[in-house]
Amino acid sequence: MKNFIKVERAKLNITQQELANAVQVSRQTINSIETQKYVPSTILSLKIAFFFKVTVEQLFELEIED
Repeated sequence: MKNFIKVERAKLNITQQELANAVQVSRQTINSIETQKYVPSTILSLKIAFFFKVTVEQLFELEIED
């Protein structure tokens, strides 16, 4: 699953730690999601999308091999 979290963070000029604090996870969790090593839960996906004021579909993209 492809995601655009790093792009959205860059738009707001925030760090992984700042996003992690906002959605109540560790910085390592955000890093793992951004590097596609971890697929977040539905709840976490919704929290991140809400934080960026975008839809989940704008933030995550299902790839053919998924």
